[in-house]
Amino acid sequence: MSGFRSLSSGLRALQPEAFGADPSGERLARIRRSPHYKDGVFVNPGGPARTRPSGSALDFAKVFFDKEQRPRRSPAGTVPVHATTLADLAKPPATGLRVTWMGHSSVLAEIDGQRVLFDPVWGERCSPFPFAGPKRLHPVPLPLAALGPVDVVVISHDHYDHLDLPTIKALAGTDTLFAVPLGVGAHLEHWGVSADRLRELDWHEETKVGGLTLTATPARHFCGRGLRNTQHTLWASWVVAGEQHRIFHSGDTGYFDGFKEIGAAHGPFDATMIQIGAYSDFWPDIHMTPEEGVRAHLDLQAGPGGVILPIHWATFNLATHAWTDPGEGTLAAGRAVGARVALPRPGEPFEPGAETVPGEPWWRGAARAPSGGWQPLGDTATKAKADTESDIPKGAAEGGEAPEVVPAG
Repeated sequence: MSGFRSLSSGLRALQPEAFGADPSGERLARIRRSPHYKDGVFVNPGGPARTRPSGSALDFAKVFFDKEQRPRRSPAGTVPVHATTLADLAKPPATGLRVTWMGHSSVLAEIDGQRVLFDPVWGERCSPFPFAGPKRLHPVPLPLAALGPVDVVVISHDHYDHLDLPTIKALAGTDTLFAVPLGVGAHLEHWGVSADRLRELDWHEETKVGGLTLTATPARHFCGRGLRNTQHTLWASWVVAGEQHRIFHSGDTGYFDGFKEIGAAHGPFDATMIQIGAYSDFWPDIHMTPEEGVRAHLDLQAGPGGVILPIHWATFNLATHAWTDPGEGTLAAGRAVGARVALPRPGEPFEPGAETVPGEPWWRGAARAPSGGWQPLGDTATKAKADTESDIPKGAAEGGEAPEVVPAG
């Protein structure tokens, strides 16, 4: 048996550092006591969720290798990144709440005098390897060191496009706190974050940071960074409530009835940050379409109040819908129901309580136009369907793997 243990230890030593670490000791004992952990895995609300692509391998290959549609999964030109992010952030928010989308699911929220950084990914690729995997489609709006002090970093789950090794290692050298779902702290400790800076929560648990209350709330997704998907770390959406403002970050999730329960318990929200990208008919249970994302926003608000910021799109190519589809779909879905949608360029700060928020389809200038042309901006009756949905099948991620299989999405 000692030979087998030596072999196992040797294989672990060869694993990339980005794989992180498995929970052990009291952390693992706490996981096993969780009411959301059953038969060795965390379980999703609303029943089992398919975490691997459905359908046949042939169907999958047809979608992935479609030569006509592959070019539309990336921008045709330069993605416009906001040029004055640093100067804009130097001024305090006039309303007490300012939100800056840095691309994908990374968001800086300045709320009631505190600074909260959600799912920061400053790395060049969302991958365990620096030479392979989905690469950035636009640069970060400003260097991480220029961002300034952050009171708390909030992580939704441990996939590579949400938990980024180089970013975490850089933040480990600061005095920021980290709020993470149960089990994810094992990765951060492995990368140099001290245990006393971790706030590790199960669903419905909360922690205080300054004047803020952070609550881990359910999501419908899954976990995993290595070659095995053992469902041993939790995934979460997050509520952050201050004295004057409340915000919600969805992380990655499929649509489920739990949004109404979260809204009833914690809402309404001044702003919701909702995942609307990397969706597909091949994995409908774990990512939302734009139409579902807007529906989730309405559920959380119990109506059309507050601002929805679409996240989890534009920065990495993680699915085979067109690069523009999440933006176009959210624009149409929001207008169809009268929701207030913020559409900032990466790095463009906005205040949800201001009279106006960014709302122009900035991506059109960097994209290939769909065959039928762009949807007129004044058409509010359009259903929440992406403009090219009828032309573009949905399926595997660029690079040969579906998002989340060896998780990147």
